[in-house]
Amino acid sequence: MASAALLKSSFLPKRSEWHTTRKSSTPQPTVIAFSVRAGAYSDELVKTAKSIASPGRGILAMDESNATCGKRLATIGLENTEANRQAYRTLLVSAPGLGQYISGAILFEETLYQSTTDGKKMVDVLTQQNIMPGIKVDKGLVPLTGSNDESWCQGLDGLASRCAAYYQQGARFAKWRTVVSIPNGPSALAVKEAAWGLARYAAIAQDNGLVPIVEPEILLDGDHGIERTFEVAQKVWAEVFFYLAENNVMFEGILLKPSMVTPGAECPEKATPKQVAEYTLKLLHRRIPPAVPGIMFLSGGQSEVEATFNLNAMNQGPNPWHVSFSYARALQNTCLKTWGGRPENVKAAQDALLFRAKANSLAQLGKYTGEGESAEATKGMFVKGYTY
Repeated sequence: MASAALLKSSFLPKRSEWHTTRKSSTPQPTVIAFSVRAGAYSDELVKTAKSIASPGRGILAMDESNATCGKRLATIGLENTEANRQAYRTLLVSAPGLGQYISGAILFEETLYQSTTDGKKMVDVLTQQNIMPGIKVDKGLVPLTGSNDESWCQGLDGLASRCAAYYQQGARFAKWRTVVSIPNGPSALAVKEAAWGLARYAAIAQDNGLVPIVEPEILLDGDHGIERTFEVAQKVWAEVFFYLAENNVMFEGILLKPSMVTPGAECPEKATPKQVAEYTLKLLHRRIPPAVPGIMFLSGGQSEVEATFNLNAMNQGPNPWHVSFSYARALQNTCLKTWGGRPENVKAAQDALLFRAKANSLAQLGKYTGEGESAEATKGMFVKGYTY
């Protein structure tokens, strides 16, 4: 009773003041202060993203660091020298007709500023083929203190100035890769760190004219089943889009590079392309807004043919996004081995690259059959009892 009396005496006008109070409190327009982020590159970002996410085309990921590229060259007996890296990257970007199947190429910084062996700028060779040059902008994985032996991705320091320089050099999209390990948790700390880092990167990239590829790779390591991968992927993508929104990232001007939902590499129960497609599309529908133009899957340790069959299975019906590929090894493996570092093998290696690119183009359209595949392209496939 005391509180009611206090409320009445302290906050309500006296009866004699009701009339004047009501007359003087004529409703006024309500002003709500908020800001709308309209970047200088908004229209260009949307145009770039749509160009990369064009029917029958995907991304060639050739952004291996010099150290990683060296490991690949070592498999064919070549030294890790700039001249050898230049020769191999020249082979890739100059493959005749590559732009029919490839809409974007992710480059390492060395390649962005590099010329081909015959003196043409790599970025110019790509644009002449109607292939959008992109750039890897993260600085690699380092241990995440306080986690369960997990990692975080560094590279935010100085990112704005680097993105501005890359744009001037001709890049029009960027890539930032971080990873989540299922056997190591994943811990809430690692998931949040991955999502926040990706969101900050995406906002900075867009502010400097680059379409950000958002890539939280869920590693294939482990003996977990496909259900566990699906569970973790839901959590990761929920966190990623929460922080993308918190950082005012424009969804129409991004591309995603998710892992397919598969069992762990050591899981005794393997999944068919149909099962991979069902789980992966269910994840996308639950977590990815239709405003996002393109879903460019990474191959994540799958064989060339396996990655292509899985992509094909996902395109057997309409999707609200362009569901395509951003493959490295799954486009390059046979090409690299065919080349072997020998000039006389360049054309045969380029033909192998074009074959793989065309196969994945057909898979993006849902028309891949597996016809004409080599034994090399099937290496690493592990689904028992499934006829491809």
